[in-house]
Amino acid sequence: MALDSKIPNGPIADKWTNYKDHINLVNPANKRNLDIIVVGTGLAGGSAAATLAELGYNVKAFCFQDSPRRAHSIAAQGGINAAKNYKGDGDSVYRLFYDTVKGGDYRAREANVHRLAEVSANIIDQCVAQGVPLAREYGGLLDNRSFGGTLVSRTFYAQGQTGQQLLLGAYSAMNRQIGRGKIKMYNRHEMLDLVIVDGKARGIIARNLITGEIERHSAHAVVIGSGGYGNVFFLSTNAMGSNATAAWKIHKKGAFFANPCYTQIHPTCIPVSGDHQSKLTLMSESLRNDGRIWVPAKLEDAQAIREGRKKATDLSESERDYFLERRYPAFGNLVPRDVASRAAKERCDAGFGVNKTGEAVYLDFAAAIKRYGTEEAYVKGLDANDAALVTKLGTAIVKSKYGNLFQMYLKIVDEDPYVTPMMIYPAVHYTMGGTWVDYNLMTTIPGCFSIGESNFSDHGANRLGASALMQGLADGYFVLPYTIGDYLAPDIKMGEISTDLPEFVEAEKNVKDQIDRFINNNGKHSVDYFHKKLGKIMWDKVGMARNAKGLTEAIEEIAALREEFYRDVKVPGSANEFNQELEKATRVADFLELGELFAKDALHRNESCGGHFREEYQTEEGEALRDDENFAYVAAWEYKGKPSDAVLHKEPLNYENIKLVQRSYK
Repeated sequence: MALDSKIPNGPIADKWTNYKDHINLVNPANKRNLDIIVVGTGLAGGSAAATLAELGYNVKAFCFQDSPRRAHSIAAQGGINAAKNYKGDGDSVYRLFYDTVKGGDYRAREANVHRLAEVSANIIDQCVAQGVPLAREYGGLLDNRSFGGTLVSRTFYAQGQTGQQLLLGAYSAMNRQIGRGKIKMYNRHEMLDLVIVDGKARGIIARNLITGEIERHSAHAVVIGSGGYGNVFFLSTNAMGSNATAAWKIHKKGAFFANPCYTQIHPTCIPVSGDHQSKLTLMSESLRNDGRIWVPAKLEDAQAIREGRKKATDLSESERDYFLERRYPAFGNLVPRDVASRAAKERCDAGFGVNKTGEAVYLDFAAAIKRYGTEEAYVKGLDANDAALVTKLGTAIVKSKYGNLFQMYLKIVDEDPYVTPMMIYPAVHYTMGGTWVDYNLMTTIPGCFSIGESNFSDHGANRLGASALMQGLADGYFVLPYTIGDYLAPDIKMGEISTDLPEFVEAEKNVKDQIDRFINNNGKHSVDYFHKKLGKIMWDKVGMARNAKGLTEAIEEIAALREEFYRDVKVPGSANEFNQELEKATRVADFLELGELFAKDALHRNESCGGHFREEYQTEEGEALRDDENFAYVAAWEYKGKPSDAVLHKEPLNYENIKLVQRSYK
């Protein structure tokens, strides 16, 4: 099957506008006769459901949480990018486009990224109109801060809880449509299969997580907005319930899966403390605006800190190595996430780690507190030479910017980050890979769309900070509502789709058979036992640094683990009740397949780019070394019965507006 990305012709700055002007539309009266299923109600799914219902479509929205408000989008902290240029520092649509492509190490689709940059400004207007309390400057104008991989300030934020506030905006828009009867909300429901009728997506099979009932739901189109697959590593910053099941089920029905090896390791997370942990906690990238990252300059000082003989505050400036500022003077602490993560790992691997495990570096706010405090003292006409006063004033300002993040850190680590530096270390955070989609956000299954983190399209091999929220809301509010109409226009006379069709019967039977297999399996180990083993394989051999030997071993080990899982997993309880172990079993079964494809994709890509770092392919300075001649393409995998038999399809990345060069942030 040849991949057709359906990218419009013409200059890149005009593609989206011209495309919208010429696609098919559905008139308001006919929209009332069309049903759309939306799976997932985070920022992408929630905004899509609300907008499609506002347009007049009949929407059925599904989430496995007890409310759309609990989608993992709520955990996003630092901000959302938009090319508004409010700071007058030279930002533009083109610069946002360029930064995103460069940040993704030139492995993203140009046309989609430019469209994302174009609509970014509309997102901010939409959210302000909804009442989202974005931060403002003293004069009342919306404030911006900087994020990694840029030289401008374009990130809008709501202290350290931007995702929560944006999600509440989308949730409010959804609630209005629920109240009008245009959205039928299915909380505590999980999609377990896609139904294809005559080659088109026409519904889903879902399980009611409270009663265990298996349900059939039909629609004229299905939209997947179920997020990423970071929990294939077991430990990640994702919510524990976050899973890949919806995306993986459509993959097994014919949707190609693109670039699964592109996974983001976030540099600022609270370090792992032991085997007892079930998830990790993010410390927002926004902290790198004011925090300086460092390790001791001498190995003996690092060892003394690990052994408790010294504290971070005992070291003078000359005894500290601000390694990001040293290696990347132009961007300093605001290099992209993949670059910062590898630099932190390199220092810890060299023996400079500062916690008991040796896997942590410092994020220090002392300089910011002093800088803000001194400025505030001058503004208020106070003594700027009074150290205690400056510290008090500076602490108050830092608290106003990042207070909830500092509170989280204090509660988890039991150390005051206003007084002693935070300890941070990279952790799995986001997945740039996902289901392959064309310019319309439609997968290789007609009528099945994928939006937000669940698709691959916008971030290449590494996502810039504050761009996840931008993509989710761009897809849901401003892209999908146009493109889905073009697909649905021929269906206006079809009428309601029956769930008694044999395709629904067969899909339901397949779901019940899998559930019965788990319930009746008389195994010895819990689901978590296998998930943890998978996570260790993934982190050790498919994690921040990879090589051919480790990836080959990972593929073999994951396949063997999958066989052991089906032979020895124990799922207590019954199918017809609230059964969280059964929920986890179906999700981990999918992770055990996805993990193998992940490793296979990483093994085939003999280059380093963004979040995919192959140890065999690096510069003398330890930076990622791309191979544009052989690997400037999207790797889209077709399911053929099992991950080892997946077939590779290539979508060439033809860069016409940006010159391909090796990334540099020096």
